[in-house]
Amino acid sequence: MLMTETMSILYELAEGQAGYFSAAQAVAAGVSRRALSGRVRSGDLERIRYGIYRLRRFPGHRHEDVVAACLWAGPDSAASHETALVVHGVSDAMPANIHVTVPRAFRGRQPGVVVHHAPLESTEREIHDSVPVTMLSRTLADVAAASDPTVVRQAVTEAIERGRLTRRQVRKLAREQPALAPVIVDVLAGE
Repeated sequence: MLMTETMSILYELAEGQAGYFSAAQAVAAGVSRRALSGRVRSGDLERIRYGIYRLRRFPGHRHEDVVAACLWAGPDSAASHETALVVHGVSDAMPANIHVTVPRAFRGRQPGVVVHHAPLESTEREIHDSVPVTMLSRTLADVAAASDPTVVRQAVTEAIERGRLTRRQVRKLAREQPALAPVIVDVLAGE
């Protein structure tokens, strides 16, 4: 395969993933591991961690570290918990570690990444700003189960103020997610 063809394939892979791709994605698209190594040596690619690469000339992205963590965790993973709040734009405080939810079968560790094992249906995840992320409703439920209620209260308030959730959606969420109900009642009562 010609270098230009290889780079074209890699660019297509990386374009929707903030300039990142996995070796598995590249191999599935027809690019050999040897070709990847050659592109690293030539300076076209940067090896971020085992099996994860970045196009050197691709513009930076504000959540590129989150994209890389999700690629490392595999195609069924999603940014979650406090990390997902930031990706969704309902929190300004990026947590010290990146939170990722993966299927129970996943067994990996990475410094700076907190792995949560839980079922994750396709209806509970989306791509938001190039990041695979849990849907906002799932994110709020995850955070409510594991975090300070103040964080959840702030996120619900921001979601309403920024138009990410309507009051009707928030009330429905309170009915469907009992852990969120007290916080949602507080937020709606305080308006």
